Amino acid sequence: MRGFFIKLKIMPSMDDIDRKILNKIQSNFPIISRPCLSIANDLAISEDEVLKRLARLKAKKIIRRIGGNFVPEKLGFVSTLCAAKVPEDMIKSFVKEVNGYPGVTHNYRRNNKYNIWFTFIAPSMDGIEANLKKISQQTGITDIINLPATKVFKINAHFEL
Repeated sequence: MRGFFIKLKIMPSMDDIDRKILNKIQSNFPIISRPCLSIANDLAISEDEVLKRLARLKAKKIIRRIGGNFVPEKLGFVSTLCAAKVPEDMIKSFVKEVNGYPGVTHNYRRNNKYNIWFTFIAPSMDGIEANLKKISQQTGITDIINLPATKVFKINAHFEL
């Protein structure tokens, strides 16, 4: 495992303790049995307070995800970036279908004729291609480009709040 991946968006309703928690978990999430206790000790607050704040930040969608970030290639998996041309009135249903696949890790909209982009990770490229075919069959969207990774570059971004 490379580390923890935290997806968050910044909201003005956060206080200094919220910001300190978010700064702490972005790049140095403790990989121990009680990570929130470790964070609490570092910030001189209770473990319960950290848990409540994380739950509140997640409920407000300030934190979208806390979870492991694995390197697919080291686990014997392959990854690809896909781009789809989806009519405006079908975007919601297309995205819902795509997000139903466990190997989809990111899904986002772009201002382009290929307006929906998503990443797919699976044990084989054959598996990804079979899933893309199923997505096309289920949604009627046939213009999906499969751009397999040939070399992966990972960067670590930490935003001091």
